[in-house]
Amino acid sequence: MAICTTTTTTTVTFTVFSVLVLIVIVLPRIGLQTKICGFHLERLMSSNVNGVLPSPHRKLLAPKRIDKPTRFWDDTNQCSESDIEINQGPGAPLASGIPTYTVEIVNACMSGCDITGIHLRCGWFSSAHTVDPFIFRRLRYDNCLFNNGGTLQHGKSISFQYANSYSYPLSVLSMRCL
Repeated sequence: MAICTTTTTTTVTFTVFSVLVLIVIVLPRIGLQTKICGFHLERLMSSNVNGVLPSPHRKLLAPKRIDKPTRFWDDTNQCSESDIEINQGPGAPLASGIPTYTVEIVNACMSGCDITGIHLRCGWFSSAHTVDPFIFRRLRYDNCLFNNGGTLQHGKSISFQYANSYSYPLSVLSMRCL
């Protein structure tokens, strides 16, 4: 009697395991949709390399495409907008709780050029914390003047901090090479 019960339990366990393998592994691989507890189990078309199953709560963002200008090395143009690196990150919040952001602008020109007259795209930039206007100020919508239009020497950087509920995306609007 004990042998029959053990065999029946083993058979039921094997059957349940086989059905789970069929539902989770085999059906999605052959392209059939399976729904378990509200989740669709189907193979992603773009995940044929790693076999990742989709998650209904995961949002993938498209990579940000940055176009860098083509360089032409002649006597009048020794640098490009891609030589200016803009790094921005969160800082400690103000006592009032307003987030702060630190911005560092670097002259990364490999040919040793100095850059002047740097204007940045900055939207309606504003700050709850005073920013030195000789370092960074908004002239009009989407046009902020950096370093009072002065020269940023090769390999040097200047940083400043501002406070706002959100960060402003900053990018080069115009500049001149020296």
